[in-house]
Amino acid sequence: MTLAPHMLVTYQQLLSLSQAMLRLATDGSWDELIETEVDYVSAVEKLAKTTQEVPLSSEALEQLRPVLRHILDNEAEVKRLLQGRMSELSDLVSQSSRQKSVNNAYGSMRGNVLYPQQDPL
Repeated sequence: MTLAPHMLVTYQQLLSLSQAMLRLATDGSWDELIETEVDYVSAVEKLAKTTQEVPLSSEALEQLRPVLRHILDNEAEVKRLLQGRMSELSDLVSQSSRQKSVNNAYGSMRGNVLYPQQDPL
């Protein structure tokens, strides 16, 4: 039994979306990535529903193995890039918090003139 054409189209669509997501993540187009991810999740749900209704034969799964491997590789790379972005954002938040603390510390001393203490002889 070979893979039904509509199933192949759905898997190809999923692969195309995963490649688009990888390209967007590589380019740092985070807003567009989120928009594309919505379509990707929808395609995964559609595929899950379809395969529940008509389970794939082992022969069909074997035909899909390279496509599935490519999709999984894309997902792993997108995840790696997202983790890097999360680290960048975490660093920015941390830096902002430190800057706020410094501003608060120096801001409370605004208007005060500080003189060095004189050591007694």
